Amino acid sequence: MSSFTRICFVCLGNIVRSPLAKSLFLYHANQAGRGDLYEVDSAATSGWHVGESPDPRMRRVSARHGVPLDGRARQFKKPDFERFDLILVMDGENYSNLRRLGPSPEQLQKVHFLRDFEPSGGSRLEVPDPYYAGIDGFETVFEIVDRSVRGLLDVLENNTPVKRR
Repeated sequence: MSSFTRICFVCLGNIVRSPLAKSLFLYHANQAGRGDLYEVDSAATSGWHVGESPDPRMRRVSARHGVPLDGRARQFKKPDFERFDLILVMDGENYSNLRRLGPSPEQLQKVHFLRDFEPSGGSRLEVPDPYYAGIDGFETVFEIVDRSVRGLLDVLENNTPVKRR
């Protein structure tokens, strides 16, 4: 998978999980001195929060871990299938929403669950949405996404195969 350099992380609103995944991936890639090898973005499958900053609760949790979280929400569009080499969704609803955009079979092969890359992910594919949860839910999501993007970076850097569950 070393040819994947353009990555888009996708969730429902692009204010919690996907901007966190983008920021964490860039943080770890930069720490490894490899950040310049990747173009990374995030997007939503809905238009509810377009133009908004990341959720303040997720920004607080991320800041506590020393990872800056910024950006503005945008909606994933059909041309994004061409733009990105790897599209990582947070849950089954995101996957279904992307399928409804009508990608070709080749484009759909670019779509994976982020937790496909979590080394200890087991059979759970979904990154839970903490939007209606307390701060502990945001911390749990931070930990899941952190493990998953570290696994993703390892796969990309070491050319190991993706585990589809």
